[in-house]
Amino acid sequence: MRKNSDVWAAVASLVACLFALTPLDGSARLLHRRAVSTHPLLVGYFPQWGLYYDEPYSVKQLVDNGSAGLLDQINYAQGFVSAGRCSVADPRADLETTYTAQNSVSGMPDDMASQFRGYFHQLKELKRRYPHLKILISLEGDPAGFAEDARPENRKAFVASCIDIFIRGHFGPGMHEAGIFDGFDIDWEYPNAEDAANFQALLEEFRRQMHAVRSGLRLSIAVGHSPRMLAGMDFAAIARLVNQVGIMNYDYTGPWNSTTGFLAPLFSNPVDPRHSNSIEANIGDYVAAGVPREKLLMGMPFYGYCWTGVNSTNNGLFQSGKGVRGDRPYRYIRKLITEFSAYRDEHSQAPWLFDGTTFWTYEDPVSVRFKASYAAQQKLGGVMIWELSDDTPDAELLTTAHRALRHPLDSEPCAARSAAQKGLSSVRN
Repeated sequence: MRKNSDVWAAVASLVACLFALTPLDGSARLLHRRAVSTHPLLVGYFPQWGLYYDEPYSVKQLVDNGSAGLLDQINYAQGFVSAGRCSVADPRADLETTYTAQNSVSGMPDDMASQFRGYFHQLKELKRRYPHLKILISLEGDPAGFAEDARPENRKAFVASCIDIFIRGHFGPGMHEAGIFDGFDIDWEYPNAEDAANFQALLEEFRRQMHAVRSGLRLSIAVGHSPRMLAGMDFAAIARLVNQVGIMNYDYTGPWNSTTGFLAPLFSNPVDPRHSNSIEANIGDYVAAGVPREKLLMGMPFYGYCWTGVNSTNNGLFQSGKGVRGDRPYRYIRKLITEFSAYRDEHSQAPWLFDGTTFWTYEDPVSVRFKASYAAQQKLGGVMIWELSDDTPDAELLTTAHRALRHPLDSEPCAARSAAQKGLSSVRN
């Protein structure tokens, strides 16, 4: 890809413009000292449904392509929240699938007489090889179910069930396989304003019961890209209870919109009819709401969307078209690059593809490096990837994010930023 010196000077300056850090009280400082790493965290979601791909996705692939050594934390998606308790979401994927010597992390075939197989067994073997790696279970379920479980009369028993299954490892009769999960990622999409007090109380109950089991267990929440999506929340109080606040900084636009655009724009653009919405603005919103930036994880999509029948003006960007339902992984989109013309928004380094009628928005190594550098320079807690199986077999995007978090783009005077933001410029790759 062609470099533009003015663009990259702007990139460097953009990641250097830091917001002021939010002051912390004494209890929050203690939690920070225990939970915050010396470097931004690289967190990736592992998809339970990867078992059902045409070529099943295995935990061993994280070893083979080097991802396991790069990741600080895996959020395993998913555990279910239903009927007032936690449960194993897919016993076939989690506990029953048999792995051979060729596709197992340990290089040993599963014991057919054992009840403990599947992804959970593979994750336990992964932690033996990579002791630094933390694994959280991501709890997902119907919003109404979460709301019911968070009620005062239900929350204690509900949390106890989650602890019993995923921390103590009581996955079924006769099974006691503790040591896989290091905490919980709460993915309640989304509490209503009337749920706000119960949501906070639910987190308090998780924190209380987790601490009673052992210290050091992690608690994270996944939140919408804007705090306005969780009305009534006291984010300053919530931040004191959790180790991480993972912002889902994606799906800013997609096939549900009749106009093309970027699925995860880092910076707003005056040409975009949705220009007021951006990752930069939303991170600022969460900081203003009371979340310390070192607890924020910037969400990063490893997938993309497309539209057909797109007007050719501005190479298809911000033009009307028909959205194609569903997303496609980066590993698929990368193969299309030779069939399309590739462009980049100099404003935020977001790429897009266009062939005259079909438009793709996605992330590539350049935009991932740009965003991860921004996260590092802004002193965020790190980035979270949705999701690991969408990357290429050689983990191109994950490797890029890791390098940028450790070695972000050099800083430049912030004055260059305003010069870069005066308008949109599209560059043919």
